Amino acid sequence: MATADQLAIYCSQLVKQYDGRPPVEAVRGLDLEVHRGECFGLLGPNGAGKTTTIEILEGLLQPTSGRVEVLGRTWGQHDQEIRQRIGISLQETRLSEKLTVLETLTLFRSFYRSGPDPMKALESVSLEEKGHARVGKLSGGQKQRLAVACAVAGDPELLFLDEPTTGLDPGSRRQLWEIIRNVRADGRTILLTTHYMDEAERLCDRVAIVDHGRVIALGTPRELIASLGGEHIIEFAIAGSHCPDAELEQLPTVRAVRRENGHFSLSVDEPHVVLPALIRRLQDLSCQFTSLTTRHASLEDVFVKLAGRHLEENESLQS
Repeated sequence: MATADQLAIYCSQLVKQYDGRPPVEAVRGLDLEVHRGECFGLLGPNGAGKTTTIEILEGLLQPTSGRVEVLGRTWGQHDQEIRQRIGISLQETRLSEKLTVLETLTLFRSFYRSGPDPMKALESVSLEEKGHARVGKLSGGQKQRLAVACAVAGDPELLFLDEPTTGLDPGSRRQLWEIIRNVRADGRTILLTTHYMDEAERLCDRVAIVDHGRVIALGTPRELIASLGGEHIIEFAIAGSHCPDAELEQLPTVRAVRRENGHFSLSVDEPHVVLPALIRRLQDLSCQFTSLTTRHASLEDVFVKLAGRHLEENESLQS
């Protein structure tokens, strides 16, 4: 267990309940430790409690109960000190569209006792050529980069990034990933919330997967993926006779079998070993493939194993 001076964030038995009939528990006894200097991912589907948790940590919401410390300080006692030491990029950042990019960043820099020169901050997010452009003329990706520049305007020790790449095209997402890596390389602590599991795998030192207001898995991306028992996934569907799970579990290097809506998913160690055996077994059972794919296991597979559903299923329920 980390000591207090090694932690950027500590929360214990965090609960947030909203009044209603019945009351809604957005966060249900969540425990979390974020070490100084790491990029920590808070992952999960929409409605899992990620944004509520991060807004409590940012001092924007009061918890119903539980203990929260940020950089060794507590909200309600050390508010001004904490605000001077953190940076925040909200899920939706609304900036004045009439100001220029440089004016916007200069304004944010004025809120802090110290920080980089605004033009230097723009260079760090590759927006120096847009310094005199009005915010309203920026693309979605450029606005997100400006939001990150505003979040680091006070040279924060701890940076909160809430769903920073939601709605961006693939090119803009990768640009923002590189900026986040550079911020992390400067020694800052980053708490990143996202429902993009590939994003977390690329950026985060450790991750916590949250579902229904609780942490259901915690570790490095590699550790969590290894917990599946196989590094590769074979997915297929068949036409013809029924294929019992027991037949598939007996195949070489198969660690786990999952069946869903007529599709099969095998967690395996060596796809090149199991595939010939799988083809022979299905031929013996008079089954024919209607689809077959192989891929590396991912954090999405970890979520499916633990929650019993895919992320997109939860997204459709929320919409």
